[in-house]
This record gives sequence, structure tokens and C-alpha cells, in this order.
Amino acid sequence: MSFIAQTNSANEWKTIVNAISIIVEEASFEATPEGIQFRGMDPSHVAMIDLNWPNASFEKYECDKPFKLTVRVEELSKLIKRAAPKNRITISSTDNEYLNIKFENGYKREFKIRLIESSYTPSPVPKLALNSKFVISKNSFVDALNDVNAIADHITIETNQDNVRLVGKGDSGQASITLEKNDNEILKIESEENNKATYSLQYLLNIVKAIGAGSDTINAAYSNGMPFKLQFKLGNSGGFINFYLAPRIDDR
Repeated sequence: MSFIAQTNSANEWKTIVNAISIIVEEASFEATPEGIQFRGMDPSHVAMIDLNWPNASFEKYECDKPFKLTVRVEELSKLIKRAAPKNRITISSTDNEYLNIKFENGYKREFKIRLIESSYTPSPVPKLALNSKFVISKNSFVDALNDVNAIADHITIETNQDNVRLVGKGDSGQASITLEKNDNEILKIESEENNKATYSLQYLLNIVKAIGAGSDTINAAYSNGMPFKLQFKLGNSGGFINFYLAPRIDDR
């Protein structure tokens, strides 16, 4: 009985570990013959990550039975950061006691992390009818979030058929950034009605920066007073990371 997942570079592992480290200290990966899944929520129940990494995404993938691989995220992160982008990474386990990590394409390095016990049960994926959707350049989104962050701790997102407006208010003043459709920033907008909701700015900044170079665009969706959903693609084989962020309580 064994589990092996091999990628030809470190980029996707770095993206995933960076994202997960924002919300949890311990992560339980579910490995099945179909691929790897992870779902976790931060202790305050404000943010949630849902990962789906199908077996077709890997250079080599073997899993003859379901494996639950629970690790301390900081320990895994320290090792994954040691990998160069060109390194082939092989993650494996045979005994549910250790997670084996091997770097190749360069001098060979091998590590073991002790797996830990966890009684964590993944929360169900929220079923949301979000009627405002847009595709945005990641760099433009990061710039706009940083602009608002210079003034405020929370960000209000307003969307219509033509643009996305990001507004922040703080003790020192107000910031307002408007991103227009078809200007190489907003690549697509679908909005059945004008929508508006307010979210924690720091959570958004953290998750978008954590994704790093893993994605050039972001698929976003929300509705009035509803959670904000961001989707980041993992490669070209159908893998994704979905990030959900609850709105401010007084905005629900």
C-alpha cells in the first residue's frame, strides 16, 4: 500500500503550501486514486481553502488506497522552500507514519516528516449562488488592494456590467479604485445586478500574494453581503485552489 505524487517542478507545491499556511497550522491532505484534496478553515471561520489537484496534473501519481496525510504546515513549508524551481519533487508515504519528500534535477535530497494524528473533518464546500463574476489580472488586483490598504483595513467591492470598484475608508480618509472592462485589467464581467459587499483586506492581500507566480489571472465571484470566492488554477489539468472569504458581519 503506497502513495506517490511527483511533479516536475516545485512551483505548484510552493503555491499550495503558501496558501494553506495563511489559514491553518496543521493540514490534512486527502490522497485518493483520483488525486489530492485539501479543505481547511481558519480558527475564526472567516476564511476557507478548497484544493483539488487531480492525478492528471502529476508527472507520476500512484495511490492504491485513500491516504490521510496530516502535517504541521510550518514543517512542510520549511522543506518545500528549500526546493529550486527546476527540482523534481516526489512526495510519498507507505506507512502512515512519515511523509517522504525527495528533490531531484540537481543533487538528490531526501527528507522525512512525521505525520501527526488529526480528528479534523473537512467542512462542506458552501453552496453559493453568486451572481457577480469577474476575471481580473492578478497584478492589477494586487496593486488595487495595496492602494486601498494605504487607507483602510477593509475593502468594499462594487460591481456592475462595466467595471469593478474597490473602496476603502479609514480614519485618515478614503481610497477608490475603478477597474474598467476591456482595459487589460478586468478581462471579463458577468453581473446580473449591481453588487456590493465588504471584506477583510488583510486576508485578501495574504492569499493573493501567497499564490505568487502560480497564476496570472484570478476568477472572482460574490453577491450582496455574500462570501467572496477567488479561484486560482493549478496548471492545465483541471486543478484549482478555491478561497472563500466571509463578508463583514454587519454586511451580511
